[in-house]
Amino acid sequence: MAGTRAIGLDIGTSAVRAAQLAYTKKDVVLEKFGQVPLPEGAVRDGEVVDPAPVVAALRELWRSERFSSKKVVLGVANHRVVVREVELPHIPPADLQAALPFQVQEMLPMPVDTAVLDFHPVEEFAGAAGQAMLRGLLVAASREMVLANVRCVEAAGLTTTSVDLTSFAVLRSLGRRMDVDVRAEALVDVGAQVTNIVVHAAGVPRFVRILLRGGQEVTDAVAEHLGIDTADAEVLKHSASLDGVGDEGLVGDDVTRAVADGAQALIDELRGSLDYYSSTHPSEPVDRVVVSGGGALLHGFADRLSQATRLPVVTGDPLAALRTGRVGMDLVTLDRLSPSTAVPVGLALGAVR
Repeated sequence: MAGTRAIGLDIGTSAVRAAQLAYTKKDVVLEKFGQVPLPEGAVRDGEVVDPAPVVAALRELWRSERFSSKKVVLGVANHRVVVREVELPHIPPADLQAALPFQVQEMLPMPVDTAVLDFHPVEEFAGAAGQAMLRGLLVAASREMVLANVRCVEAAGLTTTSVDLTSFAVLRSLGRRMDVDVRAEALVDVGAQVTNIVVHAAGVPRFVRILLRGGQEVTDAVAEHLGIDTADAEVLKHSASLDGVGDEGLVGDDVTRAVADGAQALIDELRGSLDYYSSTHPSEPVDRVVVSGGGALLHGFADRLSQATRLPVVTGDPLAALRTGRVGMDLVTLDRLSPSTAVPVGLALGAVR
């Protein structure tokens, strides 16, 4: 593993982001991180719908950051990805992938021959008749969607070595430092239009949900309420706060109300998802929520989510367990961008197992 490098690529709604990690004998080093913004509408709900600007942004990202390789691990998460907890007969690991289509074809909302499948075992147990069983998370993604995103990457001159669920990337980057007194922890990564929820216990995923809403919803609420364009609304959004405190002179009560209204739907859905987890996993209740992603940087978001869930909420640092190399930006800027690195860093972490 020492001497290995890996690059994780996240094609988000508002930007393309990539992180390059180097594995040494002692630690893992963040060697490079960069992002290039995308025009509105190029990526919708986690799916590339206008390839040309995405290809251009990827080329610019590789020109500006000078990554050491064009091989990437690509993340996916959108409405055409299904994650479900399932129980399967015990199958040897070497045979599991080949057997999946036959075992899960009745469990999916899509034809099995149109899906890319993966299975993450969580535990072994004995069935009612004493037979060996596996319980785990089944991941099914639309093959058409995956190939469309891969073709976009290839058009930029890059090579996709593997495709991974962004939810699992968030788990790798944020789920390695759970306190010993925490039974289960919810990781919530808020993007512009896609929010990943992962509940895990000591790094083992117990529940995954992908929500098609995020920080863009708040921006759109401000833009609509004030009749301004989204660029100006984005600035005002980050000047306001969900706790009613904003930058004096920049925002008023109307902006604060628009921000609060825009964020409430997301907070309500996050609470509902965690309530559902609690009802289905009563023996492993969530003791803490860790938030990341650009959408989680909204002033007062963590406090409002804590009030809604009645759980402590902290902001995660995906770079905490990494050594920082010469990333090409000052540490203040990197610290500001850190919440947005969870997915690309986690994708790169998954490249070497």
